Amino acid sequence: MDSHRSLTVVIAAFNEEAVLPQMHQRLSAVLDGTDAESTVLYVDDGSRDDTWAELERIAAADPRVRLLRLARNFGKELALTAGLDHVETDAALVLDADGQDPPELIPAFVARWREGYDVVYGTRTARDGESWLKRFTAAGFYRVIQRLSRTPIPPDTGDFRLMSRPVLDALRQLRERQRFMKGLFTWVGFRQVSLPYHREPRLAGGSKFNYWKLWNLALEGITSFSTVPLRVATYIGLFTAFAAFAWGTFVVVRTLFWGDPVQGWPSLMTVVLFLGGLQLVALGIIGEYLGRLYMEAKQRPLYLIAREVRGRR
Repeated sequence: MDSHRSLTVVIAAFNEEAVLPQMHQRLSAVLDGTDAESTVLYVDDGSRDDTWAELERIAAADPRVRLLRLARNFGKELALTAGLDHVETDAALVLDADGQDPPELIPAFVARWREGYDVVYGTRTARDGESWLKRFTAAGFYRVIQRLSRTPIPPDTGDFRLMSRPVLDALRQLRERQRFMKGLFTWVGFRQVSLPYHREPRLAGGSKFNYWKLWNLALEGITSFSTVPLRVATYIGLFTAFAAFAWGTFVVVRTLFWGDPVQGWPSLMTVVLFLGGLQLVALGIIGEYLGRLYMEAKQRPLYLIAREVRGRR
């Protein structure tokens, strides 16, 4: 039996009413031209606008469309998890709702999948419609996490990728609450290949990720796939302790042999604040990991579904 016949396109949407009609029109035209049995699964991540109403209109007009509505906004990582958990086909392709990842590349993804690759991930060769600061920080993050993590997370690669049934089954076994999907997609392994592409500007609306959210996502990725920050804090503490011991020895010897006037208040406060700052940084790093352990220990559900609409075929 051919295990490369059916495909589900998973799209997580949050406040995307303005872009969904154009996006689905493009996607529908692409799927009409492929020989794969296609399903489109939209996940409404607790949108506060008319995203759900727009998705219901799309589902009423296209029998290939399935809908999931989460009980609240759980975040993109968990919305993607919900969508991938409900895939029933031979493969799934993750696509952003904003149209920056062109659906016209789906046939190329499917072709590489049928060549025997379990994961086909899109690598951005250009990022139109984004500021230089966002491009710079994104490139910097991928380079940093490559050095910190043993999991080889490919640079300039987002969620735009196709995954085979074995990969989807493997991902379902990973139920950690603090999720960095780009790392999990790589961690499961299997045969993976890159597909370079040009990322386009958004079709409409604005990005839901500000720099604060991107910073927190970066922390999520680093703490989920690396313990290097903990080791760095240890090394800094050891170096500081050694330096303090050496300096203390020097002060004692100098005082015994040559005498030493009392040091001034500014130098004392500088040393105290410096050491206090190092301690707070170390405690902050430990707190990041401890907080994630606390969330994992609660064992709450990853997401809650408020409503599901299945396709008519």
